[in-house]
Amino acid sequence: MRAIGIRGWFGLLAFALAGSVAAHDLSAVECREGGEFIEHAAMSRDYGLSRDDFLRRMQEDLQAIQAFPPALRWFVQDAADEELLVSAAQRVFDEPRAPEDHRSEFLQACSERLAAQRNADLDAGNAPR
Repeated sequence: MRAIGIRGWFGLLAFALAGSVAAHDLSAVECREGGEFIEHAAMSRDYGLSRDDFLRRMQEDLQAIQAFPPALRWFVQDAADEELLVSAAQRVFDEPRAPEDHRSEFLQACSERLAAQRNADLDAGNAPR
């Protein structure tokens, strides 16, 4: 299986449509896709891409994505999204494990954030999204 390059994934980040421009509530699909991105980051690591190169490219792409309105970005619509993705990518290199393990860890963290969003909506009297 060939890993998708980081530029390819961030191309998807920039052009895939997401819902609202207000505070971004993650979806289960975004969590799954983010998990795939993190798995591919670990695969890139296994194929020899260095931590510095990966994170430098990731930061460059995140900065480029900022030129697009939040509604036109996948996942990195706000600072919380960026932090979740960047911290998971850093762990790929700082705490190396199998790519599937990194994907699972990301999915767990993303699912917890999704549950917290739903609980906040319920506490505020809003219907779950």
